[in-house]
Amino acid sequence: MAEQDVTKEKEAEKKVKVSLINEFKDFLKEYKVIGLAVGFIMGGAATELVKSLVDNLIMPLVGVLIPGGDWEKATLSIWKFNIGWGALLSSTINFLIIAWVVFLVAKFMFKEEKVTKK
Repeated sequence: MAEQDVTKEKEAEKKVKVSLINEFKDFLKEYKVIGLAVGFIMGGAATELVKSLVDNLIMPLVGVLIPGGDWEKATLSIWKFNIGWGALLSSTINFLIIAWVVFLVAKFMFKEEKVTKK
């Protein structure tokens, strides 16, 4: 009788493990975790590409328009504070270009005529 109890316990443990694995698979499917992971990796690669574009093509052009040379390190000193306006401008331009690229990719990949609230 003790052997039957042990066998039943093992079968119950197997069912729990299989149930847990199935729940995990359902979780991955329901929340599209694999798609999110792929999107995250592609987003990182696209960010590097856009950052390179900004740093190596756009910022040198902006540097010509703003006199003083190394403008990305430019600061404004007010009393005891140093405000890095060059770094802020650089990050802002980076952000705007990345946002524009994401907008264009979404628009053309999903072929929507107009971006609407949902």
